[in-house]
Amino acid sequence: MDALLTALADPARWRLVSLLAERPRPVGVLARLAEARQPQTTKHLQALERAGVVTSQRTGQRRIYALQPGPLRELAAALSRLADTADQAGGSRETYDRYGLSLHTERLAAKEPGWADGRSFRFLRSLTGRPELVWRHLTEASLLARWWTPDDLRVSELVFEARPGGRIVHEYRDAEDADGSDLLAGRAQGVVDDVRPGERLAYRLSPLLPDGGLAFTAHLDLGLRPTDTGTDLDVHFRITDSTVDSADFIAGIEIGFGQSLDKLAATLAADSDSTDSTDDTGHDTDTRSTQ
Repeated sequence: MDALLTALADPARWRLVSLLAERPRPVGVLARLAEARQPQTTKHLQALERAGVVTSQRTGQRRIYALQPGPLRELAAALSRLADTADQAGGSRETYDRYGLSLHTERLAAKEPGWADGRSFRFLRSLTGRPELVWRHLTEASLLARWWTPDDLRVSELVFEARPGGRIVHEYRDAEDADGSDLLAGRAQGVVDDVRPGERLAYRLSPLLPDGGLAFTAHLDLGLRPTDTGTDLDVHFRITDSTVDSADFIAGIEIGFGQSLDKLAATLAADSDSTDSTDDTGHDTDTRSTQ
């Protein structure tokens, strides 16, 4: 496939492929139609033949070249699969496009400080697990790190002191940036305002701009209510202190925080499934990794 792509990348060779798609032709005719010298045309045809996209045979004093459609069909199928993967419903490309639209809108709106103050978001999730378990996932750093980033990101540093006045540090990187060599995807710092274990958690969190300044302040109020099947989590997210440079951050709130909460729901559901797989003797019958 690499040899085929390299061969087709040259405009002169692509012209020859187009001519041969019409019918087999000799070198001299191809050179004339392509408006090129015959030695150059011969070299291009030899490169295409090595890549398997054309074949040739000698007839008298002439060498006739013909197109091999099979490799082109294989390439077309591979490209189609790539396009289908990128275009799949609910996939990363759809999220990227949604964020792009929001980004454009917010950048136009961010004309002066305070432009987004008072804006609020609400997130509701029905979660597996009693409020006590959900509370642990909301406040214990080791459990927070499993879900507290949008898709394709990972927590690289996390401090969460679950007490009034407690400190919060949340740093995250691209999920594939294993060695930390790429730029930070984001960093935020904040403080805990209210702690009622199993019932309510309130805190302020401010994403940091590249120069270290605060982009805006998010006021989050998380309420937990027990249900017959687990816990309903009700999150109120309100913005203050918005700067002109905060548009890129605010554009991603609804998508990014929503993805994080979806990961929390999935994490709790997976933990519940793992617990359910333990037999009556206390031995784990589930062979899946629980990292």
